[in-house]
Amino acid sequence: MSRSLQAERQLDRPPSVVEHVTAANPGYRLIRRNGTVTRFDPTKITLALTKAFLAVEGSSAASSRRIHDVVGGLTQQIVSSLTRRADLGHTFLIEDVQDQVELALMRGEYHKVARAYVLYREDRAKQRIESAQNAQLEPASPLRVTATDGIVVPLDAVRLAAVVEEACAGLDDVRASQVLSETRRNLYDGISLDELALAPILAARTLIETEPNYAKVSARLLLDKLRREALSFVAGRPEQATHAEMAGRYGDYFKAYIATGIASELLDRELGRFDLVRLSAALKPERDLQFDYLGLQTLYDRYFLHVDGTRFELPQAFFMRVACGLALREIDREDKAIEFYELLSSFDFMASTPTLFNAGTLRPQLSSCFLTTVPDDLDGIFKSIKDNALLSKYAGGLGNDWTRVRGLGAHIKGTNGESQGVVPFLKVANDTAIAVNQGGKRKGAVCAYLETWHIDIEQFLDLRKNTGDDRRRTHDMNTANWVPDLFMTRVEQDGGWTLFSPDETPDLHDLTGQAFVERYEQYEAKAERGEMRVFKRLRAADLWRKMLTMLFETGHPWITFKDPCNLRSPQSHAGVVHSSNLCTEITLNTSTTEVAVCNLGSINLVNHLVNGAIDHARLARSVGTGMRMLDNVLDVNFYTIPEARSSNLKHRPVGLGIMGFQDALNILRLPYASEQAVAFADESMESVSYWAISASVDLAAERGRYPSFEGSLWSKGVLPLDSIARVDAARALPVEVDRSFRLDWDGLRARVKAVGMRNSNTMAIAPTATISNICGVSQSIEPAYQNLYVKSNMSGDFTVVNTYLVNDLKARGLWDEVMVSDLKYFDGSVGQIDRVPDDLKALYATAFEIDSAWLIEAAARRQKWIDQSQSLNLYLANPNGKKLDALYRLAWRRGLKTTYYLRSRSATHVEKSTLKGTDGKLNAVSAGLAMDTPRAVAVACGAVAGQACAIDDPTCEVCQ
Repeated sequence: MSRSLQAERQLDRPPSVVEHVTAANPGYRLIRRNGTVTRFDPTKITLALTKAFLAVEGSSAASSRRIHDVVGGLTQQIVSSLTRRADLGHTFLIEDVQDQVELALMRGEYHKVARAYVLYREDRAKQRIESAQNAQLEPASPLRVTATDGIVVPLDAVRLAAVVEEACAGLDDVRASQVLSETRRNLYDGISLDELALAPILAARTLIETEPNYAKVSARLLLDKLRREALSFVAGRPEQATHAEMAGRYGDYFKAYIATGIASELLDRELGRFDLVRLSAALKPERDLQFDYLGLQTLYDRYFLHVDGTRFELPQAFFMRVACGLALREIDREDKAIEFYELLSSFDFMASTPTLFNAGTLRPQLSSCFLTTVPDDLDGIFKSIKDNALLSKYAGGLGNDWTRVRGLGAHIKGTNGESQGVVPFLKVANDTAIAVNQGGKRKGAVCAYLETWHIDIEQFLDLRKNTGDDRRRTHDMNTANWVPDLFMTRVEQDGGWTLFSPDETPDLHDLTGQAFVERYEQYEAKAERGEMRVFKRLRAADLWRKMLTMLFETGHPWITFKDPCNLRSPQSHAGVVHSSNLCTEITLNTSTTEVAVCNLGSINLVNHLVNGAIDHARLARSVGTGMRMLDNVLDVNFYTIPEARSSNLKHRPVGLGIMGFQDALNILRLPYASEQAVAFADESMESVSYWAISASVDLAAERGRYPSFEGSLWSKGVLPLDSIARVDAARALPVEVDRSFRLDWDGLRARVKAVGMRNSNTMAIAPTATISNICGVSQSIEPAYQNLYVKSNMSGDFTVVNTYLVNDLKARGLWDEVMVSDLKYFDGSVGQIDRVPDDLKALYATAFEIDSAWLIEAAARRQKWIDQSQSLNLYLANPNGKKLDALYRLAWRRGLKTTYYLRSRSATHVEKSTLKGTDGKLNAVSAGLAMDTPRAVAVACGAVAGQACAIDDPTCEVCQ
């Protein structure tokens, strides 16, 4: 008898554990590779785990006892995860079960056992492929398929093969035979149409980690499922078509799609009045093939129009619908719709998620961000909370300034009592954001801002802690510090700081620069004389230290800087910037009568590089069309509150940003941590800025200046680069940033003064977490998180592989199964893999391997060109107080307006591996399956111990 078998008999599970697992899952079935269906038996998982541990650790008495305990817990975790993810038929594929075994081992950090298990599976998979190539692939007896009406028909094996072949056509290093072979192993007699459509997708996606092009294969196979669903719905009868067949059918489908959308009361009737024949002729079906699996699945789950869950919107119809929705008020609207469609469908530019959700629909709320300031009275406070609900309902992210609300202990004249401060109202705002969840598309989300001199600032810092009085905690709300320069100066000088209640210091809220300094010091003198009712003195450095401590421990409040946001604001003549937005890239004025609104879209840098340089002609076209689309949003937008409409039409701000920055660096062979990358950040943002401002001037010439133009910095010829001098003067020391330029800014400055601007603000770099997925590029200005990992969002878990790295490794003969395994083991990092050359280690260094000072240096170069701000995450693998202090002081000295998340590695790596089969809808992410979760993100998204969220948390509005 073998040692393993002896151990298995010695380690029989206690009946209570087996009974618990089995009783919890009655009726579950397992589909084997040969298509047979058997009862799901959890005890076999126990045996497999026990064998794996014994093979690595041996069978000593101490080891056996430990294995017994560990295996019991792992088995229950695996079964629980499987049953949560089970399809409607309560069936599991054998590969799914093995995937969960592998995942549990990696999450538990049993790395040696998991490594042996991974290598064993890969060896067995290779043997099966070799056996299949030498055997007849067709099953001995024909399989049957159960149609939607219950009728059983023979499997159309010829069409299945054709669809798989078509999905692999034109892609390097993919094999249709491998996908088809694995697909057939997952079929069984009587399989439903939906399961049949999913089978090849499941087969292809298991191969993504070894060959990134299988992500496109998986997407194309998903397209076949989507085509059957959409064509059948608009036709009112079962229909299907291959991609080749769609070339002649897309036009007819599009016209039927518009009619169906109007009849279903989902589309604006005005879309039916476009020249649909002309629009149909402009559609480019071949662009359906450019998606990766993550992008298309995200569109399928969250963006495409549906009736009772049945999608009837194909990708090119989706882009044309958005384009028509933005061209509704154009004079030559067919021409403009086609121009907008070309830009969107090429992925040169992508509109923000609310625009993609709602353009062309009956409720076209297309704006991304709303900023409000909350007044200091009950009517105003609860009106602000109601406004949050109305704005959030149609997919808007919120930033609330709470600085005006009096602090704890302040006098209330109406009741002759004492205020409970800001925190109780923040709790109500927090719960409102959760209650209004944007129709299930994504959770409502809000960020609360408070100035550093507010008497409640210390309680504000504690809002996201998981300990203390839960009535004074806001686990779902984001928070941010609104920091005046005077505070940073006091920290630098190790000076004192005084906290006040705003009812006694009402003008501080609206003062900036030297005016703030003078008035603040007057209030300090009054407090010194005993003339202030509520105040507190403390050491500035002590408060700064607590701010950074809470930022590390909870991910909040973020650090944002009041004075650069205001001193460099083009609209300083028209009001005050009291906060940023949900993602810290918007800096617009707010008041009791004005709710600031921003409309976002992003340029895909990857598509604007040619032969190692920026293609300025293409960039100018893309920016010009993108700015026109964003300007149109202002006029066709559905406004839920009047204060938002009046503010938006008066100032007409938009926020053009960028995405794909890391990919662009990979293409240019520039490590993120290099002077060359900083220089490219400078050059690329200067180009975007130049063409964005120029486009707004062109729109002003055509449509007129924005109403509040006179008196703005624009009207004085002060462009973003010029406005840095205003910060220099207020601080009495220069902002430490390079101020060189390349383009003809003198000529543009003259045009701005002479013609005017159509938009008060033109640029803002948003996180782009979801729209970058759609375009298949790296998000925003982010460094690479990992080179091989599982990305989690509301559509499930997706294997993400750095294609550029894979291609480089292939070119050097280094891409093999061992490299895949090593990337899993080292969390997607090549830094610790000895056989990877040093130049590739530098080029493909991941976020936690890069000194965040490089991120700040690159951001500072961009900031000099941007009239708003940028969502800037900072990464520290092993943070401490000294590092945090140096990093955020550097951000302030470099003139940054805002920072975003501080991401730091968690003490325990929750999920360390990319796993075959963990991506996609069938294996939708569940709470607790995060991967190598940054501590700040885990806490920021409301996680508790053992239940953290991934870097792209599926429930976190900030990430979407």
